Amino acid sequence: MTHIRTRVSPGRIAAWALLVVALFATVFPFYWMVRTALTPAADLYTDSTGLVPDHPTMINFLRVLGLTSQEEAVAAGGSGAQVDFLRYLLNSVVYSGLIAVLQTLFCAMAGYAFARLRFPGRDLVFGVLIAALMVPPIFTVLPNFVLVKDLGWLNTFVGMVAPSVLMTPFAVFFLRQFFLSVPREVEEAAILDGVGPWGIFWRVVMPMTRGPLLTVGLTTTVWAWKDYLWPLLSGRDEETRVLTVALGIFQQQSPNTQPDWTGLMAGSALSVLPVLVLLILLGRRLVESLNFTGMK
Repeated sequence: MTHIRTRVSPGRIAAWALLVVALFATVFPFYWMVRTALTPAADLYTDSTGLVPDHPTMINFLRVLGLTSQEEAVAAGGSGAQVDFLRYLLNSVVYSGLIAVLQTLFCAMAGYAFARLRFPGRDLVFGVLIAALMVPPIFTVLPNFVLVKDLGWLNTFVGMVAPSVLMTPFAVFFLRQFFLSVPREVEEAAILDGVGPWGIFWRVVMPMTRGPLLTVGLTTTVWAWKDYLWPLLSGRDEETRVLTVALGIFQQQSPNTQPDWTGLMAGSALSVLPVLVLLILLGRRLVESLNFTGMK
């Protein structure tokens, strides 16, 4: 029996080495975050550098969730202040969910209009939209804040969501490219069946582009979930405070002017879980949808 040896090129070895380094750089911060969260506050600076803490504990997670008494929280190294983690978690779900759903919807409508509709100045408007990709988002924070303040929408979900729901240039461009790949014959057949423009968009085109829509929805959800500056400016009240802002405030509530790293890492680890679960549940379906869309 003849054995065939496959030669591995240096370029392939270098590519795999680069992937391993990138994987380590991506995973290691999450590992260290969980390790710090499991470390008692008193042992944080004296603990060994092993894979797991010398004396792992769940007290940091319990006090972030508000499941410990004030005395227990102080003894564990916290300030004893109560953190309404579940409320802030719900606020983050509402905030990111509204932005993801509405932005995906409006970007899909705009992308379809640029792909299929003909109107005066279409290419010029699309060029201006693409040029907006070069504008840093930080430049729009102050005008948006002044507008939301003048409308009386500060500390409301309407004010927090309004500047982000209409569309983003990249999402419009991304969806437009997929809409251009939809065969016109499919839409023409729908027209012969008496389906109007709105029906073609909803009942024909949208189901055929579920993969790209899911991609935009997931990326928008992750972006909104980790957003900090805009929710800090527009939603500082307890009723609208999101997790990222709450964790920043939690960091400031530290005894002896020392950051509460163990509690902060526990809160950060808990805040990552919803997005991680979402990616696990929808990631495979996303890949399958994109592959199916590509085959069509």
